[in-house]
Amino acid sequence: MSNLSAPHFHDETAAYEFVEARVWPEGPICPHCGGMDRISPMKGKSTRIGTYKCYQCRKPFTVKIGTIFEASNVQMTVWLQAIYLMAASKKGISTHQLHRTLGVALRTAWFMSHRIREAMREGGLAPFGVDGGIVEADETFIGNDRAKKPKGQKKGRGYHHKHKVLALVDRDTKRARTMVVDSLAAKDLAPILRENVAKEARLMTDEASYYTLVGREFASHDIVRHGQGEYGRGEIGTNTIEGFFSVFKRGMKGVYQHCGKKHLHRYAAEFEFRYNHRVANGYDDLARADQLIGGFVGKRLKYRDSLWAS
Repeated sequence: MSNLSAPHFHDETAAYEFVEARVWPEGPICPHCGGMDRISPMKGKSTRIGTYKCYQCRKPFTVKIGTIFEASNVQMTVWLQAIYLMAASKKGISTHQLHRTLGVALRTAWFMSHRIREAMREGGLAPFGVDGGIVEADETFIGNDRAKKPKGQKKGRGYHHKHKVLALVDRDTKRARTMVVDSLAAKDLAPILRENVAKEARLMTDEASYYTLVGREFASHDIVRHGQGEYGRGEIGTNTIEGFFSVFKRGMKGVYQHCGKKHLHRYAAEFEFRYNHRVANGYDDLARADQLIGGFVGKRLKYRDSLWAS
């Protein structure tokens, strides 16, 4: 039996019950007043599926309110199919593919995918490398920043005109954290590393000069010199984060192909989420999708804030 054979992918009532169990594990909560006690499901032929009424504030609501589903006319079963496909696709799934597979309009598929990426943004604040763990730091370059090199200009060499993504990987927890940055100057990267890496951590980077000074602030800073053909000395290396970037760049170049800077942080969050909830961390495709649904509350993205094809 296929994973997509489950009832919640095909029956609207089952789909609502599936989402409710993850968003409201302890029972319905009114999004208007926060009440939990005097709530009952509404019945009747004209009542929408999954509608409840709070008898404290006298307002109806569904599990959609306050989540990425709010104000969406797309069926919940279609939403769950899209969520599963994005959570299970290692290198992502394009808007065109979602549009064809789900049978929704192209703009709808595009907006759904961005809402799901918004929900994938975890925003963790706990520093990496606690208790002296190893943290790898590296950066990659992708696409073209049209503010620096307008469309039609010759690309040229170098990376100054490209989008810059900084990433950290904690070897102990097997988790990654990504940030889109405007500059790779030492003065700009140092505060990011101080905020996201514990002082007792063992930092590992390549020979890029912008890590040199801030690296002294951690328990140790080991460097691999790629320019001299060196890629590892025992446990010293950046191969883990290079593996993360290899999947990220294959997805961005091979599946998504084009990405404006305005949306890059969401695409980075998508790959970060799948990496942090991969099989090595105890998540299969279904568990990953379940984890994603549980984090939907408060993650609504409005259409005017995303802007089609911008």
